Amino acid sequence: MAAPLYAWPWEFLGCYKYGIYGIFLAKGMYSMYQEEITKERWCLHIFVLCMLRLAMYQAWTSYSNMLFLTRNRIIVKKGVDFKQIDKEWHWDNFILLQGIVAFSVLYMFPTFETLPLWNKKGITAAILLHVAISEPLFYSTHKCFHGSYLFTYYHSLHHSSAVPQAFTAGHATFLEHLLLTVVIGVPIMGSFLIGHGSLMLIYGYVLIFDLLRCLGHSNVEIVPYQIFDAIPFLRYILYTPTYHSLHHAEMGTNYCLFMPLFDALGNTLNRKSWEMHKKNWLDSGKNGRAPDFVFLAHGVDLSSAMHAPFLNRSAASLPYYTRIYLLPFLPVTFVVMLLMWAKSKTFLNSFYNLRGRLHQTWVVPRFGFQYFLPFAAKGINKRIEEAILRANRLGVKVISLAALNKNEALNGGGTLFVNKHPNLKVRVVHGNTLTAAVILNDIPKDVSEVFLTGATSKLGRAIALYLCRKRVRVLMLTLSTERFRKIQTEAPADCQKYLVQVTKYQAAQNCKTWIVGKWITPREQNFAPAGTHFHQFVVPPILQFRRDCTYGDLAAMKLPEDVEGLGCCEYTMERGVVHACHAGGVVHALEGWSHHEVGAIDVDRIDLVWKAALKNGLKPVSSIR
Repeated sequence: MAAPLYAWPWEFLGCYKYGIYGIFLAKGMYSMYQEEITKERWCLHIFVLCMLRLAMYQAWTSYSNMLFLTRNRIIVKKGVDFKQIDKEWHWDNFILLQGIVAFSVLYMFPTFETLPLWNKKGITAAILLHVAISEPLFYSTHKCFHGSYLFTYYHSLHHSSAVPQAFTAGHATFLEHLLLTVVIGVPIMGSFLIGHGSLMLIYGYVLIFDLLRCLGHSNVEIVPYQIFDAIPFLRYILYTPTYHSLHHAEMGTNYCLFMPLFDALGNTLNRKSWEMHKKNWLDSGKNGRAPDFVFLAHGVDLSSAMHAPFLNRSAASLPYYTRIYLLPFLPVTFVVMLLMWAKSKTFLNSFYNLRGRLHQTWVVPRFGFQYFLPFAAKGINKRIEEAILRANRLGVKVISLAALNKNEALNGGGTLFVNKHPNLKVRVVHGNTLTAAVILNDIPKDVSEVFLTGATSKLGRAIALYLCRKRVRVLMLTLSTERFRKIQTEAPADCQKYLVQVTKYQAAQNCKTWIVGKWITPREQNFAPAGTHFHQFVVPPILQFRRDCTYGDLAAMKLPEDVEGLGCCEYTMERGVVHACHAGGVVHALEGWSHHEVGAIDVDRIDLVWKAALKNGLKPVSSIR
């Protein structure tokens, strides 16, 4: 059973708690409609202030996760994993609590109907009260919460977040935030009680308080050490992200709210604080550790782009689907897309660690539809080439090309770059060998006949050649007899008869195993008999139109259990699951293979790559359900 005042009173409401903000807004708007200055008018200020606070914490978290800007400034060099994201899901409870407390105070005390916009004496009083009361109160309370009982039953929740983020500042128990509400309330209430309160005092103090809380938990060092060299006493007035990160790393030190002065007075100041701050700042001008493996992804569409970790950490941690509340931001995303098209380079999006190796995802700033524009091909290839050459300079061992980045019509599955730069040390991998292996191993062993669309594509060819060697009859849907014949001649002479060209979907009316490599309409699906299973390697996946049939997922694998710092989903994939081409690059890196994997799929390597994937702890999606 949880300790008293551990849980939040509205925990049972879940996300419906946000309806309370609606009450503030409704009361505030009604008072404006009545054109009366009442207590309800203050509800509008409470609502606006709460929204500004939510925006500030989101902005800081977004900045911390903009790895393309902050990668060299990160203090704790770990990724924020799913476990931490789930723990911090309701990080904003304290803002709602303080809004409710402010609402309650309005009904307990007389209304300040003639409250001035600005009062210099009130600002001065608030600063003095903060230094004299709030800072020492928080310091002593915080230190108490590091005692055995209070830490075990309360404060350990806050410290359970391995990587500090702005959201981590709000991740604490109900009791702790009740006390923090007192800390933040003393300067405001004190200024009002002596008759010097003002509207700017409320907004200014609360937002600056939040700003400094976010700064300390940002995990990104942005305070230049030269400031403290120039004004030594300033280091006792303002803490830094490094300073507070040391508290999370070595919990017996650095308890202060914002002013290290109180740690110095209480003899709890970590002596490494200034040295580490200077080191972190100087290191921000250097390139950090080079990744061992890079997955080169690209945007799919405008809606999915809004689920990037630096835009919406929570949404990014779940499989993608269209979220209605994000649709109003589509026009902004469209403008950003145009700007990226005009001037933008490949950027770092996320990272995780696997067995001591650093794996990163870089994103080519192009969306799916742009890959099918003839005039855009040259520019896209240039961006991919630049990314490969950059990886080569950094010492990356393997770079895997995602989806359209290895389109045959675009660059021959990566062949263009390998031929152009024969001395590349980085291994370029399309990952399709493992993609083929995943699809083939999902087909039941007793199947004797399959229907294959997209039959003459890179994957279609490999699947057809592999299956015919297993004496499985493959109905290859293609209008090009020349391309069919070419593939057929690649098969062993005694297996060629198992490859059959068909030109119409009607040919598969009695075949219950369809392998879909080319998008098919619901009308075309109707030719499949009842009980058909649709395996697929087509992007986007086909519509699940038939209720009397079953549909497979896109080729994917779950990363090994010992993966660390993984906190975002790959498009529509479940947590921890990545596209097979991503997994193929991971296997290439783990095995230390020295060859490029570009161009046509080597059918002889399909079983080898599959066994290597299983040996290294990757699992097919079908086996984890």
